[in-house]
Amino acid sequence: STVASLSLLPPSSEQLSGGSATLACLMSGYSPQGVMVSWEVDEAEVKDGVLTTTEEEKGGRYSRSSTLTLSKARWEEGEVYTCRVAHDDTSDLATFRKSQCNV
Repeated sequence: STVASLSLLPPSSEQLSGGSATLACLMSGYSPQGVMVSWEVDEAEVKDGVLTTTEEEKGGRYSRSSTLTLSKARWEEGEVYTCRVAHDDTSDLATFRKSQCNV
């Protein structure tokens, strides 16, 4: 089974002006529980600055979120940000390319 809904939210311009950058990966509508989340910047796995919530169950479906917080300098260095979600034997990706936006 795959994650029904997977979205990746880039940092806001307000946050970037404060000197840091947080990306949020939102997963919802999946079953059974047991989703694993990992983050990649330019195809290299990142473990520092990752905060993943515990899974929440509602009506037999589960949801969870994960954030990746980077320094503004690190955010400016990277180009492709990926949230990789593994569930059972499948994996899904949500990818954000900075060139797609004009922050």
